[in-house]
Amino acid sequence: MKNATLLVVLGIGAKPTDLEPLSSSARDNNLHLNVLVLGGMPPLPVFNYGMGGYGGTPIPDYWHEQVDTQNRTLDQNRKEISRYLADQGASAEVRVVSGETTALMDAVAGIALACDRVVFGDDLRDDPQLFNDALRAALFRAPAGVMLNALQSPSALAPKSVFVSWKASVAASRAAHVALPTLRRADTVTLALFDPVATSAQDGENPGSDVAAWLTHQGCSVEVQQYPSGGGEISKALMQRAKETSADLIVMGAYDHSRLRETVFGGTTRSMIEQHGVPVLLTH
Repeated sequence: MKNATLLVVLGIGAKPTDLEPLSSSARDNNLHLNVLVLGGMPPLPVFNYGMGGYGGTPIPDYWHEQVDTQNRTLDQNRKEISRYLADQGASAEVRVVSGETTALMDAVAGIALACDRVVFGDDLRDDPQLFNDALRAALFRAPAGVMLNALQSPSALAPKSVFVSWKASVAASRAAHVALPTLRRADTVTLALFDPVATSAQDGENPGSDVAAWLTHQGCSVEVQQYPSGGGEISKALMQRAKETSADLIVMGAYDHSRLRETVFGGTTRSMIEQHGVPVLLTH
């Protein structure tokens, strides 16, 4: 994609060189990078003492020292990343946010409202709770697509082969719309349907033909493939079929089922979020 604005969400452990794939793509495609480094508040130890409702809740001094140390680390990261991107000739703005979860999620969602993509750094996975909270903020509170595992695979940012997981759903349709600039520039777009139901009430009498016609009219080179899952997990079948097509990027809708159901019982979205090896673009 060209002339786009990307929100790049990183954790406190991110290194400037992690952004090398993005910096080169930014130069070549006139991208602007909004880099946001997140730092969750250190756990607050609270000890109650006193009698009845008059007990106190003192905060130990070392907690304040932890907060100050983290803030200094975040500011140092900001300076190093800013300097690195400037040296690389990339158009970029680097910000840090430290605080409670609500403030961090508001920052992610607010900036994402005016961006074309949200790219998550791999280091955020080191803090699973922060990663999941930030991911939910981007997916459910902003219209931009979310890219995972993209920084470890430079070809994901300008893919030649894209694998689109399709089903007749709003989430899948939004994914195709959000990914459209990328799909137009790809050499091959594989429109994949797993266990399609060929009825007018489900996937249509000729599953995938309508969206393939739309994408073709948009200038995409599209090939429709219908795959059986064999009764196995759709996520495993999806990654295997994408590998067979040498796809640089998977595009799919997220959370067709409720978040509660996905969390309790698992699902394709949860599996694709947890995997590390395949770049994926998600929308809800």
